[in-house]
Formats: sequence, structure tokens, C-alpha cells
Amino acid sequence: MSSSVVEVRPRAREVSVGEDELTVLLADGRKISVPLAWFPRLLHATADQRRHFELLGEGEGIHWLDVDEDLSVAGLLRTTL
Repeated sequence: MSSSVVEVRPRAREVSVGEDELTVLLADGRKISVPLAWFPRLLHATADQRRHFELLGEGEGIHWLDVDEDLSVAGLLRTTL
């Protein structure tokens, strides 16, 4: 009997950026919180610039046009290990 491995790609459902923390709620219920200090462009952005983002690839990534920042959800998960 063989079994197959199902690869699940983590996807963002909600994103919030505070004064010093980026928080991403994933579609599977997990929540990732990381310091903004890890992402200087977001750290130095205005509150309006931080709120102006879009989810890419059905939530596989996050893009902030105003500050030219792109983050992948998979990359965020790797940084929290």
C-alpha cells in the first residue's frame, strides 16, 4: 500500500501591521507574528502605507505597493522556526 503526500501551501487570510509587529492570520487558522524590525521598509512606512497592501496568488504572498515590499507566507513561516 502506498500513500501520497499532500502538499499544502500556506495562505494568508488577514494581515495587520501595527507600530512594531506584522501579524498574518493563515487560512488554516495559524497566526504568524513577527517584529517589524525584520522588514525596515515596513518599519519606516507610514500607517497608511502599511494598510495599503494586497494579497498575491490567493494569499501566498503579500505586496505593499507604496513601499515596494513583497513577503511570501512560506518565507514568514521559515523565519519563525
